[in-house]
Parts: sequence; structure tokens; C-alpha cells
Amino acid sequence: MADVDVAVVGAGLAGLMAARALSASGASVRVLEARDRVGGRVLNGTTSDGTVVELGGQWIGPGQDRIEALAAELGLETFPTYNEGDNVVSYAGRLRRYRGAIPKLPPHVLAGVGAAQLLLDRMAPKVPLEAPWEAAKARDWDGQTLETWIRRHVWPEGARHMLRLGVSSVFAAEAADLSLLHFLFYSHSGGLLDSLFNVAGGAQERRFVGGSQRLALAMADALGSCVVLGSPVLSITQGRDELKVVSRRESLSARAAVVTVPPALSQRIEFDPPLPADRAQLVQRMPMGSVIKVMAVYDSPFWRHEGLTGQSTSDTGPVRITFDNSPPGPGPGVMLGFVEGQDARALAGAPEQEVGRQALGCFARCFGPRAASPAEVIVQDWSKEHWSGGCYGAFLAPGVLTSFGPALRRPCGRIHWAGTEAATRWCGYMDGALRSGEEVARRVAQALS
Repeated sequence: MADVDVAVVGAGLAGLMAARALSASGASVRVLEARDRVGGRVLNGTTSDGTVVELGGQWIGPGQDRIEALAAELGLETFPTYNEGDNVVSYAGRLRRYRGAIPKLPPHVLAGVGAAQLLLDRMAPKVPLEAPWEAAKARDWDGQTLETWIRRHVWPEGARHMLRLGVSSVFAAEAADLSLLHFLFYSHSGGLLDSLFNVAGGAQERRFVGGSQRLALAMADALGSCVVLGSPVLSITQGRDELKVVSRRESLSARAAVVTVPPALSQRIEFDPPLPADRAQLVQRMPMGSVIKVMAVYDSPFWRHEGLTGQSTSDTGPVRITFDNSPPGPGPGVMLGFVEGQDARALAGAPEQEVGRQALGCFARCFGPRAASPAEVIVQDWSKEHWSGGCYGAFLAPGVLTSFGPALRRPCGRIHWAGTEAATRWCGYMDGALRSGEEVARRVAQALS
């Protein structure tokens, strides 16, 4: 008789949600987590005075119904991302203030960006969320990068540059890295580009009081001792009636397994028998994005007193996007800057002090000399996280979806797959991770019965 019904590999949001749903269905579960904490790519940190800041995923927005429902069930509150006043755009050596979602750029640049977005928003809904490879133009769209499409369809060069900036802010990768088909699927999954890019009415609209990791901590607390930390899985062996899961801390038998780690990291697990060729080939082709989050902590959010939201966009890096990341109510001011894609790759291996120094230079360019002298700087480089391999999620290059896409969610015998990369709605987001965990739990429960 198996030790448990289901072994869940990974205690991120997808794994914890899968375990939660399976437990509710009456199945016994064991969650094996490599880290000494739960949450995966969701992580809280603290400033020197104890203020909570989010080092990983942090925002939710309209349409993310599953994470909203879970937060309400767990009694967690949200608050709006600070969005009162003017935004700042640094473009071609000039600094401009503007209100709303449309930056103050030269009219011909704005026209080019708007025309490109209109085209992309018309294409994205034509990609089936359950099977992007079945789109009528799947071969054509998956046979080129987004960068190729931009060069063919977007003018002038300034519009191309701003669109690339938007892409890197969502994927932590470059337009030249991404399959056009994958980009269109992702956009459709998240409600099209305005939803992905915007604060008001978009995916960056709200944050969690006390930090987003509270979701994972609350789910893990409810699951209790079935969550085992510091237990990376080394091997999964499938037999006729059950499988054997060996981790660094224990060996157990189960009737099924749910693997929720980032696809590329599943290659660290030894599978016996080996995974089907298409699954093995797929995970070799799903690298993670590159992002460094840099937060500067000040006595107060001084930019608010100057009529600024703290949001900036810049055509020069390494920080090209900023947000006000201050806590609700009285407290310190926290400026958040993102180093993404090629900028993050260029700083790979650099000391945190150097990353912070360069980030502060970007903050000062957009918000004045006061931004160059914070009380402290916090740097979180997700590419250095051994059990994540990067953030925000995996991205797909040309040819991957049409060649290996069906293997993304298809079980391999008693092994099932989940994670935000496997979500059909809000792929790449916390909400997508939760949806994926619930869906795989439903499928596994059906298989067990």
C-alpha cells in the first residue's frame, strides 16, 4: 500500500494549491520542497526597520479571480498600488511628466506603438488558450521571433524601442528571445496588452497587505506536517501500481505525483523510466527570464510630495521601470526598480553593491538627486536563485510550441505537471499558478477514483 495518495514536488503557489485541493477531495498528500521555506517565486523580505517588501511576485489585478477568492478565504487584504499624480518618462535624453497610461512621447512614436498594439491585440484572441499550436497561423507565428515581427510591422524606431521595453517588463526577456506565437498566447491568457502593462485596471493594480508570501504561508500552515522543507526530490521511479519518490530527506511511495517546479528545473530529477522524448525536449527549451529587483528605502516617499506616482519608464538602463513600493499607511518610502532581460544578464555576477549603485543612478535621473541617497538598498537577483533559475517564468523560443507544446500539460504515466507555465489563464502570474494547481488536482483526483 502506498505511503500517500499523491506526492507534490514543490511548495510554491501551484504545489500548495494542488495539495490543498487534493486534501479537500479526501486524498492524502506529501509536499516535498527543496528550499527551507514555502512560496517558490513569491518571497517576502524586510527592511532594517521591519517593513515588509516583496522580493518576488507581488501584484494582482482585475480578472485574477482565483487569487482574489483565495485571499478572501484566507482573510488577506489588498491595497492599491500608489498611482496618484504624474508618471515620468525619460526618452531621448529628456524627462517628461504625464498622467494616465500613455507616456508623453513624440506623436509619431505614440502612433507607431498604438498601431502595433492594435495589430497584436487583434491577433492574440486567435490563439486557443488550451492548444496554442492549433491556431490557424500557428506555424507562421511560431516560426519567427517577436523581434522579427516588430521589425517588419512597427515604425518608427522609437516605437520599436518602446514596444521592446514593454515586452521585457512582462517577460524579463527580450523580444528577440520570444516566439511570436508564445507572446500572443501569453497576451491572450492575461487579457491583452493593456491588462498586462497597466496599473489602473491592469495586472499591477493592487498588492497584499503584509506581502504576497502570506498566501503561501497560510496554505502551508493549514496543510501542516505534510509539507516537508529542505527536501529536494532526487528521483521518481514509476511502477505498475505506484511510484517511488526519493528526496534528500526521505523515500516514499505514492499513487501519483504532481511536479510543480519550473520546467527547466525538472531536469534535475532522475525519472525512471525516462520521460517521453517530447517532454524531455520541451523542458530543455523553456529557459527562465532574467530579473533583478532593486528597492531603495527612504525616510518617506518624497516623490509623492512632488506630485509623482513613483512610476517611471526610461529608454536607458539598467533600471527602465520603477514603481512606488511603499507599504500602506505611514512608514518608509520604498522605490522599486526592475533590471530585466539583457540588462539583468549584463549584470549577472556583479556585486550587489554595484547593482545598487547603478540602480540609484537611474532613480536619480528620473526623480532627482534625493533618490541617490536612500537609507538602504535591497537587491534580489532571481537568476541566482538555485531553486528558481530566474523569473518571472519560462519563455518559449520559435518552434517550441508547435513541436512540443502538447507535452506541456499531458501526464507522463502517474506523473502530472503544474505551475504557472502550465496555466491557460494568467500564465506567468500568481493567479495562473493557483489555477494550474487546482486544475491538476481535479485531474489527479479523477485518476485516483
